[in-house]
Amino acid sequence: MLRIFKQYRPNQIARYVKSYFRGRLFIVGIGAFEFDYGRLLPSKKHDLKALSTLSEVNREIQCLALEGAM
Repeated sequence: MLRIFKQYRPNQIARYVKSYFRGRLFIVGIGAFEFDYGRLLPSKKHDLKALSTLSEVNREIQCLALEGAM
């Protein structure tokens, strides 16, 4: 299943990745990503904007996990 996000909202994307755990997504203007084990994986091409997005969304996922543990 491929989910397309028309706007970049890290919190919304993090909730999606955390809930589905494995799959693919596309962010308009940034690119395509795969996720596995509830984390975004780096793409084949190492675009600086895509890597920045990847790290920001993974930080949001980690924050969601910490909030759920409390």
